[in-house]
Parts: sequence; C-alpha cells; structure tokens
Amino acid sequence: MTALTIIVEFETNEGREEEFIASIREHARKTLEEEPGCLRFEVIKPINRDGTPIPNKVMVNELYANEAAVTAHENNPRMPKLRATNAPLLKSSRLILAQSLSPRAAEGMPPQELNASNDD
Repeated sequence: MTALTIIVEFETNEGREEEFIASIREHARKTLEEEPGCLRFEVIKPINRDGTPIPNKVMVNELYANEAAVTAHENNPRMPKLRATNAPLLKSSRLILAQSLSPRAAEGMPPQELNASNDD
C-alpha cells in the first residue's frame, strides 16, 4: 500500500489571505475528522529565509494512506462548496500529487505521532 502526498501552493488575491487561511484551516480540521484515510493535513505559511512571511502565499501538505483515501477526499461532498467559497479568494493554485517514499508514511503513522524526532 503506497501512501500519497498532496501539496498545494496557493496564491491569494490581495487582501484575502486571512479569509482563505480561515477557510482552509477549517477544511483541514474537517478532513482529519471525517476521512480516516487522511493521515496529515497541515496548513503552511511560506516564509523568506529571514523568517518574514511571504505575502499572499499559503500551502497545504496532506498525507493519505492510499489511492482510495485520495479518491474519497476528492469526492467528499464538501468539496464543491469549498471550491466555490475559495474561488474569489485565490489568484492561483498548483497541486502536486506524489508517492511518499517514507517507510513510516506507508505504515500509516497517526498525525499526533508525527514530529521532528520521527525523521529518518
């Protein structure tokens, strides 16, 4: 069973970043509650090397147990409403789907156990 990662890079419209962050954080929370195949769903704020936030940029990093879990996520009944809500907030988005090469991801480590001490 191959774990799959989804990374999405979002660029928000000027003045809409906080609204988008609230929306995507709520989506992440609900996804983790509703979808047992979702092992991780992080909302991430990109920063410059000096630690300053990059304006209008937000990312998500999701980990799913397998292809069926990704399909279940894509077919979640909340998705059409989420897309409609977020459309006016976003300038662009870029989705990356990848296979996880981490053996721990394939084992399905629960999100509460994921931390820097687990890095190989």
